[in-house]
Amino acid sequence: MSPKNGQWYPPEWPDRIRAFASGELTVVPPRRAATVLLLRDSEAGPSVHMLRRRASMAFAGGAYAYPGGSVDPRDERPVGWAGPSPAEWAARLGTDEASARAVVCAAVRETFEEAGVLLAGPSAETIVADTTGEGWETDRAALVARDLSFGDFLALRGLVLRSDLLGGWARWITPEFESRRYDTWFFVAVLPKGQRTRNASTEADRALWIRPQEAAAGYDRGELLMMPPTIAALRELERYGSAGEALAASTERDLTPVLARAELREGEIVLSWPGHDEFTRHISTVTGGATA
Repeated sequence: MSPKNGQWYPPEWPDRIRAFASGELTVVPPRRAATVLLLRDSEAGPSVHMLRRRASMAFAGGAYAYPGGSVDPRDERPVGWAGPSPAEWAARLGTDEASARAVVCAAVRETFEEAGVLLAGPSAETIVADTTGEGWETDRAALVARDLSFGDFLALRGLVLRSDLLGGWARWITPEFESRRYDTWFFVAVLPKGQRTRNASTEADRALWIRPQEAAAGYDRGELLMMPPTIAALRELERYGSAGEALAASTERDLTPVLARAELREGEIVLSWPGHDEFTRHISTVTGGATA
């Protein structure tokens, strides 16, 4: 397929989709994950922090994404907490309390691990102003290596997670025919005053702040490779005039999971994402080719 835009579409998908449609593919259970659309204001309007995944990555290599990753089982453990409770987040995220705690912890932890930004503070009314320096980097590396749990990190630092700094934005589940699957909750957050981002991820070779409109235009030109949930979030962010406005709007967001469908229609397989028609692909059952 020669895409007209930057939609990430692995070459192995047609074969896997046909195998899935015929019942020959074993579906892999999705892993819980969280990702954060980190926002900041500028004179030109709000910008979002994005990472480009290394081309060598087995999943979505070369694609632009947001800081995030899989839930660590230890994220389910109670941690120093301020803001809406895990029970309140469970109702918002459509899951149980332990999973909600884990997903919110993963969102905050991964943002620190991959972007150096920490949504936590000494109290419910304060937030860390600077996460640079050798000590912070040592702790961040220990978190990445899983030598230190996020709860223990917060306790050692005398900090509480600020769940009120996050807003639920969307939930996407990797298609059932994928070999690596994730049930991912997307959040929005505003860059805390005094903190700054950096590319701290070993999985990314580029980090940048970019206006949603500019990133979406790059995708439309085929210059920026992205997965459907990434570009969908950018298009939704375009309407907001400030980072705070987007965060405030998150309370009204629909978090019903988006899961791709692969259906056989008139001799071809139609791949679609409910509610997002722009990502629909038609795959020949004979040649394996795909078109928009």
